[in-house]
Amino acid sequence: MEQVILRSSFEEVNDQVARAGSLLGLHPGIIDVLTSCEREAVIAIPMYDDEGNIEVLSGYRVQHSSARGPRKGGIRFHQTVNLDETRALASLMTWKTALVDVPFGGAKGGVAVDASKLSPRRKEQIIRRWTRSLVEMLGQNRDIPAPDLGTDAQTMAWFLDEYQRLEGFQPACVTGKPLELFGAPGREEATGRGVAGITRAALEHDGRSAKGARVAIQGFGNVGRFAARTFSELGMKVVAIADVTGGIVDQAGLDVLELISYPDLSYAPTGDRIGSTDVLEIDCDVLIPAALGGVITDANVDRLRCEYLIEAANHPTTSTADASLRKRGITIVPDILANSGGVLGSYFEWTQNIQEFRWPLQRFRDELDARMAIAFATTVETADHYGVDLRTAAFVVSVKRVAEAFTLRGTLA
Repeated sequence: MEQVILRSSFEEVNDQVARAGSLLGLHPGIIDVLTSCEREAVIAIPMYDDEGNIEVLSGYRVQHSSARGPRKGGIRFHQTVNLDETRALASLMTWKTALVDVPFGGAKGGVAVDASKLSPRRKEQIIRRWTRSLVEMLGQNRDIPAPDLGTDAQTMAWFLDEYQRLEGFQPACVTGKPLELFGAPGREEATGRGVAGITRAALEHDGRSAKGARVAIQGFGNVGRFAARTFSELGMKVVAIADVTGGIVDQAGLDVLELISYPDLSYAPTGDRIGSTDVLEIDCDVLIPAALGGVITDANVDRLRCEYLIEAANHPTTSTADASLRKRGITIVPDILANSGGVLGSYFEWTQNIQEFRWPLQRFRDELDARMAIAFATTVETADHYGVDLRTAAFVVSVKRVAEAFTLRGTLA
């Protein structure tokens, strides 16, 4: 029997970087640099649980690249967080920020803990301890965190307060903050809005109308909710949605605004019930994985029934599943393009804080839509030029920009 070799998330991302580097004719040494992380921190976070017992949590911050600016990346609280995943996500942030052409590098952080079981008090204690342990790595010109899986605007408010206690007032040290603490209107919806805009662009590029297209969404957190709302506004039909409590499906279309009003889908009174992962196999035009990474694999790829896969989550598709889908003619819009609205929104908030002004919401949305459209057009043009798929093209654009910045800075001196 042939042995199946499982590759880590970081190795799979680096395969994409190496392929792009080869297409660009980069020196092997440059590719080695781009597939390495500049700095990695693993910290122990001893905490009292709600019963007074001591447990030690593992925390992480990986800084992948600063060639194009201060590192940028979220903080996630989830039980699956580990060093390899954090490396992969930090690398993806480097390519994402380069693709949408903002002056950031890539980073990622997190704590291995089940956020759904944390009281607000414990969550605050964890983010404050994480901040104190890593403060020398962070700052508006060094490394700027943001919300991610298991964290939110309130978590970033606690981060801001702890950072200010240690380093003084610096609102640009973190993005995704509440509006009352110098956040930007539009930042919360930015990732989901960007996913919807990219979906429309992908359909229209193929001469299809977005109106009436059937969409299935796995994940109904921040990204999934705002994507669903925007799909509805565009006249698209959301036929299935799932979160951790399960999913619902109705081929006639779900009432998105009603579903958004519930804390989770277990409260939804309408639609046929399905499992959380079953939504990936729903017959639809567009499938949106907007939850965890690694959900589309060899185990389920043959059961997907979509024409377009728009990666709202980070790294949701393994490399072998990606190849299988492309052989079937399914269009895949990669994560570093599809969900890059979040980092664009963070960039707008960062500039707002540094320049001490506030974005009007409509201007924020217009700028986001315009820059996402440019990123999509650049990726499509590159795909046509090299005769490659959209994922490879997105990496070619990003790797070229980071490699040029690295070389021009004379970092090898």
